[in-house]
Amino acid sequence: MNVFDIVGPVMIGPSSSHTAGACRLGFIARALLGEAPVSAHILLHGSFAKTYRGHGTDKALIAGILGMLPDDADIRNSLQIAQDKGLSVELVPTELTGAHPNTAVITLTGQSGKKVRMEGASIGGGNVRITQVDGMNVEITGQYPTLIVLHRDVPGLIASVSELVSAQGVNINNFRLSRDRKGGLAVMSIEMDSAPSADLFQKVASIEDVISVTKLDSLA
Repeated sequence: MNVFDIVGPVMIGPSSSHTAGACRLGFIARALLGEAPVSAHILLHGSFAKTYRGHGTDKALIAGILGMLPDDADIRNSLQIAQDKGLSVELVPTELTGAHPNTAVITLTGQSGKKVRMEGASIGGGNVRITQVDGMNVEITGQYPTLIVLHRDVPGLIASVSELVSAQGVNINNFRLSRDRKGGLAVMSIEMDSAPSADLFQKVASIEDVISVTKLDSLA
């Protein structure tokens, strides 16, 4: 059991699901983009869509996209801060089939033109679950250090990455692989008990057929 399940997260209110969790969703999307965003298009599903203004979900999501964590007092001012920084924001209520009631689909565009599209849900107590990145299935909670490896679907690549992680003495506690088709693009999401070193990050990034590596720090 996570400590958040017992006492809840340290946060700016009013709701752990609608503010703390939403802020973490935005923060992870920003980390996946890897640079300052210039635009944010956000689809809101379920209770997020119905109550996002009253519960401050809009402010929390944008705060996370700006790089704030749930205990940052500036969450209340995030919409004005986004405007001051020139961040274009669009929030659109929608209906998603089979999605968790507190789901957001966040599409960010960065200063370089890079884009990332992330789907995730705030599942209670400030906890989140990321289920898609750029259309491919992942399983990311934000509670553990995580490597997200985009690569070509070739034999032996998973073993190569796993061997590097093992050689560093890092234990994998959750692993998921998704691919668009056999021999196409694939993505690994690897949650670990301890943070990977910069050396491990560089070694994984240098593997042939690895396209990109993103490192997420633990938000727990």
